[in-house]
Amino acid sequence: MCGIIGFSGNVRAQDVLLDGLQRLEYRGYDSAGIAYFKETGKISIRKTAGKVRDLRAICDDNEATCGIGHTRWATHGGVTNRNAHPHKCGDVALIHNGIIENYHELVSEYGLEDRLISDTDTEVAAALLDKFYDGEDAIGAIKAIVPLLRGSFAFCILFKNHPGEIYAIRNVSPLVAAKCKEGTFIASDLTAFIEYGREYFIVPEYAILTMTDTEITMQDMDGKAIEPEMTEVSWDVTAAQKDGYPTYMLKEINEQPDAIARTITPRISGGLPNLSDDGIPDSFFEGCRDITIIACGSAMHAGMVGKSLIQEMLEVPVTVAIASEFRYEPPVITDESIVIAVSQSGETIDTLEALRLAKKKTKKTLSIVNVKGSSIARESDYVLYTHAGPEIAVASTKAYSVQMASFYLLACKLALVQKKISEDDAKKFMENLQNVSDSISAVIAQSDKIEQLTKRMLNANNTFFIGRGLDYTLSMEGALKLKEISYIHAEAYAAGELKHGTIALISEGVPVIALATQGHVYSKVISNIREVKARGAYVILLSMDEKITDRAICDTHISLPKVDDRFAVFSAVTVLQIIAYYASVGKGLDPDQPRNLAKSVTVE
Repeated sequence: MCGIIGFSGNVRAQDVLLDGLQRLEYRGYDSAGIAYFKETGKISIRKTAGKVRDLRAICDDNEATCGIGHTRWATHGGVTNRNAHPHKCGDVALIHNGIIENYHELVSEYGLEDRLISDTDTEVAAALLDKFYDGEDAIGAIKAIVPLLRGSFAFCILFKNHPGEIYAIRNVSPLVAAKCKEGTFIASDLTAFIEYGREYFIVPEYAILTMTDTEITMQDMDGKAIEPEMTEVSWDVTAAQKDGYPTYMLKEINEQPDAIARTITPRISGGLPNLSDDGIPDSFFEGCRDITIIACGSAMHAGMVGKSLIQEMLEVPVTVAIASEFRYEPPVITDESIVIAVSQSGETIDTLEALRLAKKKTKKTLSIVNVKGSSIARESDYVLYTHAGPEIAVASTKAYSVQMASFYLLACKLALVQKKISEDDAKKFMENLQNVSDSISAVIAQSDKIEQLTKRMLNANNTFFIGRGLDYTLSMEGALKLKEISYIHAEAYAAGELKHGTIALISEGVPVIALATQGHVYSKVISNIREVKARGAYVILLSMDEKITDRAICDTHISLPKVDDRFAVFSAVTVLQIIAYYASVGKGLDPDQPRNLAKSVTVE
């Protein structure tokens, strides 16, 4: 959560910070603030509850060239001006992404009560740092407080007597840094400074970083110098802009065909899946007795699709574990288990901690992530990078689709290596996978029709999604999308379970979105749909039928492109994304920044 940025250079820091915060706002948008060296020996702060545009309105037109900025997702303390970052205590100004779990104990142990004016854990860290700061040794103060902190943190710090310098350190919470002709940058996400250059490095955990206007140096907690490992981003600033679309989410829905093609096509050789460029040997897939997928939210729903597919093709048990629960239950993993961690950002704290536990049980770990060099990618034995490009909207669309596509790639590779399918069957499978981009494009072409049907849903208090098999996994993702951006209560149910209690919730006019793309259970799903229709539900049916006009089955039918049943998930989920999007827009909401949410979950 939270977006942080620091800059020291030869251009106006205020412009750099505000523009960077604007691009980081998807990480948190409750409040925002900046701190900068107004003159030698003085740190000035501007902050406010609200969005970055509200911060812009109160910022001076100043000439400072060094400063830090923050856009907040509230954890400790409500959304108020005083709880906004940066926090300043004495000679120290600090911004923070993460949670200091023992802040109450620190307040008592070090007598900080009288120095605090906010309700945040961050201000406690600032007060503690100022207590240990002697007015000269900034790095010494950082070294003194870090062992006292429990929790996760990424700090960017200004010290009054070190004008033009920014100090930083992190534990778990991400930080990236870069140097270019304008100066030096640090941020929680490289989207903050991508317009200035494409080379950057990941700040190692517990490395103390010092930035000036011309250089970046790092040392470990023992004072040993650390050389950065540079990497280059594969996209430019235009990929993180709306590019003429009214919202990021609509842009990202439309980018799905290209994102899937970028992820899949380079990994096909001779018509077969080939992961040699990823450094993943065939031996990784041999001798697999079981698979555990760990993820959260939409990534977990992608894992559910992967589970259905892999179990069918490989005939081995697959478990999808909620990452936030994984560490608190005894994991059933052996050295013959494969563990797959899924995260768009590669920094999801619950998934990262679950992966760390899994690595104690097996050396067969693989991550599916979108961000090169992210924590989950670095700590996995192997990594399969998706190539979705930056996803700015909080509600995942293209990242989810490329995660699904990655599971299809892995399923085919696993089945081929273990001789569960022939090469001819594998080639046909991969051909179908390559064609899903076209089926998604065909659905996007129906957006106007889909927008019209959402008008019936705008006043609904409840909506239900039903399906069987793969369609049920999509129902969960569709319900999540509708909930998170339209605030309409939505639930997903396996269609056959309705009569075991849930059908009591169906009443006259309640929208039910039904998926029927799986031929082997098609007739069963239609029977379940008839049950809710008989009780007055307003049914929107998604199927590969050309046309259904029977009002006893549905009120509205959306015809999906005809494909192999296993590949219908891609076009079907695109419909569900579009439904959620237009329900949000139709209610006058912001689909990019839904209330209470942020993009990258870096706190437990």
